Amino acid sequence: METAPTAKKPGNKKDLQGVAFVSSDEERKIFLDFPYHHYADDPVWVPPLKIQQKELINTQKNPFYKDADIALFIAYHNGKPAGRIAAIHNHAYNRYNNDTAGFFGFFECIENQLIANLLFRVVRDWLHERGCTRLLGPMSPGLLDEIGIQIEGFEHRPSIMMPHSKPWYDRLIREAGLHKEMDLLSYKVTQETVALDRMDRALDIVRKRTPGLTIRPVNLRNFNAEVDTIHHIFNEAWKNNWGFYEISRDVLEHLAKELKQIIDTDFAHIAEVDGKPVAFSIAFPDYNQVFQKMDGTLLPTGIFKLLWYRRKINAIRTALMGVIPEYQGRGIDAVLVRQSIINGLNRGFNASEVGWLLETNTGILRVVERVGGLREKAYRLYGQEIS
Repeated sequence: METAPTAKKPGNKKDLQGVAFVSSDEERKIFLDFPYHHYADDPVWVPPLKIQQKELINTQKNPFYKDADIALFIAYHNGKPAGRIAAIHNHAYNRYNNDTAGFFGFFECIENQLIANLLFRVVRDWLHERGCTRLLGPMSPGLLDEIGIQIEGFEHRPSIMMPHSKPWYDRLIREAGLHKEMDLLSYKVTQETVALDRMDRALDIVRKRTPGLTIRPVNLRNFNAEVDTIHHIFNEAWKNNWGFYEISRDVLEHLAKELKQIIDTDFAHIAEVDGKPVAFSIAFPDYNQVFQKMDGTLLPTGIFKLLWYRRKINAIRTALMGVIPEYQGRGIDAVLVRQSIINGLNRGFNASEVGWLLETNTGILRVVERVGGLREKAYRLYGQEIS
């Protein structure tokens, strides 16, 4: 029989049971290390690079925190770490949406409802003290990072920059009082399912509808200008979508610099009409195929595994895409998806994941299904009123 943990005020230290506010380097290490123990027996979990995880919560180095605040919490049960969560006050989101929302992120928990309830209680309390009237999430910590709790497809390895969850998380979160806000879907296109003839016909139709359309690879030698272009298109393309807030250039540039080493220009494209950039698509080789063989560290042997196994990567993931509003509905997104898939097939890649996609974005869902995409995974975002 489970015993109820003791609710503790942020700032108190751990005891046998309760929640501690993370304030020291030692506690931050416990917070970051928790998933590596929690998923140790999960055959499809991919250990993320620890150096990258550390930077996600670094309020001095991550530009996300120029316009947001975060508090980290660890739950203890029988004297051992049993869960973690972050409370995030995203000022950029609230300013853009004229809202008073707070977010949770980085949620992990043993299968214990009382622990989960306590984690969400301390998050609500922290956000309530800062004037937040509702809770949303997870975002870990922002829109361009891992978001959502996995609810389908647990048997499949997560692709790069996608979360993986324990099957009981959805139940714990709902029984803690949160409800579904939005589902995010992920589709897989393989050599067996890809509809090459349909993609070719779609390309012909799009070119007739939009004369002057050209697709070019991202120019990494002109990195700053390309970041400017993608930043503008992304904010224009996404401004009417659920959960959106304007992404600052600092945040996008920080992400781009982190990912520059793994960007492959066969899978990163900008669409132009008469020389004007109107859309972009960024897909990455699925480095999770490599990271799964590592322990989250590059030293002493991780770097050699990275160099060896990256040659064996055989899948890509389309992670970011946007079409400015006046060119939406013309099929340019389908042309961009096609370009990455064709390039991948020509290089021996046998699968492409497209996601995440909002369940309400029926246009892009139809596009992906028509090129041969089959739904493989689903992720959920939750909400709750704070009183």
